[in-house]
Amino acid sequence: MSHLDRSMIPASGEMRDFEFPPIAKKDLDCGLALHLVQQPRLPVVSVRLFIDAGEDTLDHAQAGLSVLTGDALLGGTLDRSGIELAEALESIGADLGVVTGWDATTVHLSCLADRLDEAFALVAEVVRRPRFPDEEVERIRDQRLASLQQRAMEPSGIAADRILPCIFREGSPYSRPSMGTRDSVGRIDSEATRAYAAEFYKPVRGGLVVAGDVDLAEVGEIANRHLSGWSGAPPPRREVDTRPRQTEGRIVVVSRPGSVQSEIRIGHVGVSRSFPGYFPLRVFNTVLGGAFTSRLNLNLREENGFTYGVRSQFGFRRHAGMWVVGAAVGTEVTAPAVREAMAEITKLVREGPTDDELEAARDFLAGVFPLGVETTGQLASKVESMLVHDLAPDYYATYRDRIREVTRESATSAGQDAIRPAEATILVVGDPDEVVAPLEALELGEVEVVELEQGG
Repeated sequence: MSHLDRSMIPASGEMRDFEFPPIAKKDLDCGLALHLVQQPRLPVVSVRLFIDAGEDTLDHAQAGLSVLTGDALLGGTLDRSGIELAEALESIGADLGVVTGWDATTVHLSCLADRLDEAFALVAEVVRRPRFPDEEVERIRDQRLASLQQRAMEPSGIAADRILPCIFREGSPYSRPSMGTRDSVGRIDSEATRAYAAEFYKPVRGGLVVAGDVDLAEVGEIANRHLSGWSGAPPPRREVDTRPRQTEGRIVVVSRPGSVQSEIRIGHVGVSRSFPGYFPLRVFNTVLGGAFTSRLNLNLREENGFTYGVRSQFGFRRHAGMWVVGAAVGTEVTAPAVREAMAEITKLVREGPTDDELEAARDFLAGVFPLGVETTGQLASKVESMLVHDLAPDYYATYRDRIREVTRESATSAGQDAIRPAEATILVVGDPDEVVAPLEALELGEVEVVELEQGG
């Protein structure tokens, strides 16, 4: 009887072949482009109808209106109340939801294939005939205000929100949270949501993605019938100011006396989703802080025990979002953690990844990709992101090949183009009496101490 030798690490097998399913396209009468991924394995369908109504359409006075309008969509239509809408969905076993981000608002549906006609009628009703009842908008607004209040008292929420105006210039929508601020959300009422929907919930520049056990002709007929008469375009897309607030490194300490931990954020303006070196940059960031085996995690967690985990990530949007590193550490190791993080970032940008790191990152990204497209919902979401960001039609069909084509030189070049350690703002939410002097000794930039807002 043979025994398993647990002292030996199992060898990796060969990467399995994977083909992204073909995407069929049909232009609908209302101006939407229908994209369909046929998946006959199970009798289910996932639908994603997106419109060009993202949070970046708003100035600071209206911040959070796009998100709250989307959240209130399921509160009722001109034809039925919110309860009646929920009962209609439940009666056919359908699940309906709404997600609003910086770039778009998406109504997503999941149902059995033989219920698509009935379910899509509800999607069309929600998008075209929303009611926004006063009591529903007030309920969602009050919940959002409570969430913002709670967020302003949690160190991680404080760090996530306070880093934004340190990175982006005043007036840029990216300089505040996508959900808005307590001041702006407090001004939102049902009249504001109705006006926003009337202006922005239009089919032009939007799209419809369907994945599941249906064919193009069937879905096209259903969509054209239920969307008949829907027309128009939202206002032209605005240019988002993504210029950095400053280009010199600095340290901002958000005063939270008595904290036993510090929340650390290191970041600057990143790159947009259309960045030419996107694939090499994905590999580069995986080596830096995008995986458990990244340099940052191996240093700060495994070697030094400063944190349970640290990650770096890019906010890829139509416009340049933020590159940021985030971690929570003990107060007494705040400065050493910042020092080690900056050293790892600077070294990797200067020298690039090793051959072994490059191979591991490429294999990881290419290997996990099929896990993200196993369901109809995942497939529909992937195709939607391709349309929202104007990616090539074969983008996902060639995704793994383009990841595996990344070289050490291309990854290093992309990292040097997108990450600039000398320009990074380092934000620390913690006890200033304990962290300021050690941070000043690092000589990474001027140290500024700012106070929390009332209630934070």
